[in-house]
Amino acid sequence: MSLTPSTMQELGTKAPGFTLRDFDGNIFSLEDQKIDRGLLVIFMCNHCPYVIHIRKVMVEKILDYQHQGIAVVGINANDYMMFPEDAPKKMASVSQQFGYSFPYLVDEQQQVAKAYRAACTPDFFLYDKDLKLVYRGQFDGARPGNGVEITGEDLGDAVARLIGGLEISAEQRPSMGCNIKWKTGNEPDYFRR
Repeated sequence: MSLTPSTMQELGTKAPGFTLRDFDGNIFSLEDQKIDRGLLVIFMCNHCPYVIHIRKVMVEKILDYQHQGIAVVGINANDYMMFPEDAPKKMASVSQQFGYSFPYLVDEQQQVAKAYRAACTPDFFLYDKDLKLVYRGQFDGARPGNGVEITGEDLGDAVARLIGGLEISAEQRPSMGCNIKWKTGNEPDYFRR
């Protein structure tokens, strides 16, 4: 498996607004959301082994973050015509199977992924209550086959510090995973490095 790192968007960047539909066609608009303590945007999909590897623990941690006032949204930007396991019907099935407590949205045109400079799955973006980027990096150091325990400690520490009003270190390790499956000719400039 080849690894694609996150782009490490500049800290302090404002979260781009978006309106997307979930797998059932329900509309979700970031502008309509009440952000209490922060926002976590996760670019993810169904079939990526890096997402699958952390999914169970990630879902548990997300529920905890939500109880502490962090809004969470998952976005699937993969070209599901080429990767049918990421189609909306499969998203619905995975969401139900693993008990997703957050909206799981379809970025069919891949414009939201581009606006966030997302590169891989999973790719995590944590914003404060003013929607300024405070963390972009890995869930933890666990990868399929590397033997590292899945704890969510990197993201979890950033969330805890955000909620506690503490400074979050700018020393952050990029997330790593499968590249977003861009539609042919739709690959962003930052991806063609």
